[in-house]
Amino acid sequence: MTIIGFWSGSDTPAGSSSSASISQTLDLSLKLQAATPQPPTQPKIEIKTDKWTSVTVKSGDSLSTLFQRIGLSAQDVYQVDKATNKSTSLRTLFPGDSLDFLIVDQELQKVRHIKSPLEQTLITRQAAGEFSAETITRKAQIDTHFVQGVINNSLFLDGQRAGLSQRKLMELANIFGWDIDFALDIREQDQFALIYEEHFLDDKIIGEGNILAAQFTNRGEVFNAIRHSDGSYYSPKGYSMRKAFLRSPVDFYRISSKYNLNRKHPVLKTSRPHRGVDYAASTGTPIKASGDGKVIWRGTKGGYGRTIILQHAGIYTTLYAHMSKYNSKVKKGSRVKQGQVIGYIGSSGLVTGPHLHYEFRLNGVHKDPLKVKFPNVQPLNKTQMEVFKPMANAILAQLESYRLGSPLASNQ
Repeated sequence: MTIIGFWSGSDTPAGSSSSASISQTLDLSLKLQAATPQPPTQPKIEIKTDKWTSVTVKSGDSLSTLFQRIGLSAQDVYQVDKATNKSTSLRTLFPGDSLDFLIVDQELQKVRHIKSPLEQTLITRQAAGEFSAETITRKAQIDTHFVQGVINNSLFLDGQRAGLSQRKLMELANIFGWDIDFALDIREQDQFALIYEEHFLDDKIIGEGNILAAQFTNRGEVFNAIRHSDGSYYSPKGYSMRKAFLRSPVDFYRISSKYNLNRKHPVLKTSRPHRGVDYAASTGTPIKASGDGKVIWRGTKGGYGRTIILQHAGIYTTLYAHMSKYNSKVKKGSRVKQGQVIGYIGSSGLVTGPHLHYEFRLNGVHKDPLKVKFPNVQPLNKTQMEVFKPMANAILAQLESYRLGSPLASNQ
């Protein structure tokens, strides 16, 4: 408690001085302060934080070299390896990965390997001196994100402008790739819209999830695709977006020559039938199998250069020519899946530049790959549609509401 007096000259009592009154007041103030109980002094709390040392894995590194790099012994390596011998946590390290070490008083206490934001392995020294390992996992929060755009240049450029990653653009192209040729069929003012998952951890985006629904309007025709619980995409009526064959075996390319039975050969300068389609792209661009099949030819084939021929369902064959190299895992007689990379674009054989020459045959007869009608795969049955239809209607309504700017409440 502090008392402070204020006086003006006219209020000073007779026979007193201002300085004497102020002195008395200050003495009283000090006595009152001494009589007032003071709060006890709080002890200082020191917060100790663990200081970790990180080591980046380099090509050729082993657990021993990583431990040696920060001065740990072979005994430390042995104990940590023993603690993780029932898992692959420290046996699947790749260049660029990092290990974190907690060393206290020159003694290793903990080793940490962060595999992803959602998973890490922690090896801890116990009281007995041995180490134990545990896997710590966290669960991401999943939310949905809506993106739409209009084509002015290409799906790739306009999709990036709309905010889509390259990965999401590839997924979108793959979903509609059986119906739309994204090099030949795309027109200005075509539109796309999609809802996809985003993964959050501690309110930060850590990754993208699946596309739940997508719409593409091409030349006025609307294509809708909904993701089913089996991981595949279907039209609202239950027909698979996946056909027996891809419309094109190369992503983001330019068609340099179409199917033409009277074409003049660019090298030989003579009229020679061109019974396929040429897809121009840079050397090394991946070439995908247009359908499930078996490799019946893998090798050099005259003017075709490095060539692979696939047989599908006994009546179809597809030919891929002028490759720079093959996928080393694809051999003659091996089975391949639709979309699997079988080789890479090049300029082997009789050509003027890097491209893929692609042929499609039905019962041995050449067909124009750009015009042939592909068969559908089996649609969802009645029982499956009972589950799929309500979900499809709900997600398409959500997509449409977002597209029109009035999103419905979502129960994701």
